[in-house]
Amino acid sequence: MTDAYVALEGGHVVEARGRAPGTARGELVFTTAYTGYEESLTDPSYEEQVLTFAYPLIGNYGVRPERFESDRVHPRAVVARELTDDVADWLTAEGVPAVDHLDTRDLVTDIREGGAMKCGIAVGDDVTPEDALAELEECKTMSEHTDIGAQVSVDEPEVYNQTGDGATVALVDCGAKKSIIDSLTERDATVHVLPYDTTPEEVTALAPDILFISNGPGDPANFEAAVSLVESFTGELPIAGICLGQQIVARALGGTTEKMDFGHRGVNQPVIDEATGRVVMTTQNHGYTVADPGDKLTVTQRNVNDDTPEGLDSEELSIITRQYHPEANPGPHDSLDFFDDVLDMVGASSDRRAVVADD
Repeated sequence: MTDAYVALEGGHVVEARGRAPGTARGELVFTTAYTGYEESLTDPSYEEQVLTFAYPLIGNYGVRPERFESDRVHPRAVVARELTDDVADWLTAEGVPAVDHLDTRDLVTDIREGGAMKCGIAVGDDVTPEDALAELEECKTMSEHTDIGAQVSVDEPEVYNQTGDGATVALVDCGAKKSIIDSLTERDATVHVLPYDTTPEEVTALAPDILFISNGPGDPANFEAAVSLVESFTGELPIAGICLGQQIVARALGGTTEKMDFGHRGVNQPVIDEATGRVVMTTQNHGYTVADPGDKLTVTQRNVNDDTPEGLDSEELSIITRQYHPEANPGPHDSLDFFDDVLDMVGASSDRRAVVADD
């Protein structure tokens, strides 16, 4: 059995079975999802994190590339109670260390009680606990990863569904999931996927109908270019955001964000709509949240468990954001109508601007 060690913040070292070799460091987080491991492992929002699966068996329906949300695995390492050979072989090929045969219930409890923590992992035939501790020593906090956008964003603009008859969307890629692009192109939108540090002039040159800020990893305070974009186009274009995108929009409009203790990660997060009282189940993956939306945005949806903002709207400014993932791969699909609401803003915003011009 290959040796494996997980060193936790504070110095405690857990022994495990190695399933994919290597060393790694990152913020240790957990997801409650019991399906969708392929989607989770290829979600750019997990960049610089070590992903622990709370569900005990990961890999029982294989590995299929058509389910991937990006072109690579993003967590720095993977922890599970038991990984199938299919997943272990995939992670080995990706160069991502993985361990199992440890008590993930205990790890999840530690994270819930103490918060997401730094960790180091060492896997190999001759590794020692000291190797894992050395990785832990070099581990940064998420806020210290000031260049994280560059790790997950496209290098050059890309366009999808160029001949679409619908809206033209400028999607700022801060770590966008493929399913967000798919959800827009399925509605006949033309989607320009832009680097995370795109300038207002580059957006203007596309003459888009809407500015869309994607999901992504890390601290929204480190995405200053995206914040500036929202500031530049507020009141000029409809604006939408998902996950990190909601936090960026809030910061641009005078709100504040904060680190959560252990975040929301999984496919069973309940969200209540303030106006209707309707509760939907949502997919989520974030460690930061909007602390105060400011006075320009209205909180329209909240998390049932902890009351954190899950939706921000401004009809006057044509802004709509969601903290969860409405594209919902692998599910549930309760919130897919968000993309209809986003594209409906294009026509509504044009009508309002026409009325103002007539006045």
